[in-house]
Amino acid sequence: MSDDLGDKSNERRGFLKRVAAVSGALPFTGGLASGVAVASLTAAQPAAAAEAAAQVNAVVGYNSLGPGEAAFVETLVNVMCPADEYTPNGVDCGLAIYIDRQLAGRPAAAAEGAAQVNAVVGYNSLSPDEAAFVETLVNIMCPADEYTPNGVDCGLAIYIDRQLAGSFGKGAGRYLRGPWPQGKPQHGYQLPLTPEQHFKAGVAAVAQACQTKFGKSFDQIPPADANGFLRDVAGGKVPDPELNLASWFNELVYPLFTQACFADPIYGGNFNKVFWKMVGYPGLPATNTINMVQYRGKPFPGAKDPKSIADFS
Repeated sequence: MSDDLGDKSNERRGFLKRVAAVSGALPFTGGLASGVAVASLTAAQPAAAAEAAAQVNAVVGYNSLGPGEAAFVETLVNVMCPADEYTPNGVDCGLAIYIDRQLAGRPAAAAEGAAQVNAVVGYNSLSPDEAAFVETLVNIMCPADEYTPNGVDCGLAIYIDRQLAGSFGKGAGRYLRGPWPQGKPQHGYQLPLTPEQHFKAGVAAVAQACQTKFGKSFDQIPPADANGFLRDVAGGKVPDPELNLASWFNELVYPLFTQACFADPIYGGNFNKVFWKMVGYPGLPATNTINMVQYRGKPFPGAKDPKSIADFS
């Protein structure tokens, strides 16, 4: 394909170059680039037709466009910018995301001076109903206060989803063949389900129990009721004929929640190292061995700027 703007066979490329010249002076949405950087840690699919596939834009989810509108806009940008040897298709170039953010009138990150919001959205494992449940759960267990944003904006739902979608959730290394006799409590996890299947089965059971008790889905009941209901689940007060929901919550959900809070941010949670900063954790232990000795029991100045694996990548 010729790169000559006058070549009629290259009208689209000429159009895009003219658009680029005009849009160079426009204010692009702040935070998108950082969102892509974090989201690209999840598995990406090759987008360009070139032999060396271009990186796919992993920032998904829309703030303004409805499902029907999103389908239209994604088709539109793919028709106007098809994948070729120069670029991926329009969707993978982030064109639909940019249009949506401009229509929504809000950046992907919070305003300067406010707590930074996690702009990585979209789930690899959770369905829409499961996502609504998990987002409500992490917001109840981690409400916004003077120390952190709410659980969703801290990336906790993203972390849980990524773990369920990955090797942990798929049961890598676990024995998944029968027989399955009844085990004792000290035997630990004995179900013929992967952690992802176990998690989803528990969400479905708890959601049904919530609907039965309140007449509403978990994400629709008041926060105080949701908090009390979760306490009942953890305390073994919500029975289910198929699953031990107390075990489900205490041995699967709660550990995932705490991991989401304090794991390295490259895994999707602890966005902007917010929990590390809250407790004064300096980050990677390998770079702070002597500091942990010298500052034991004392405030460490470097804890205000903890270091993630990403900071050394």
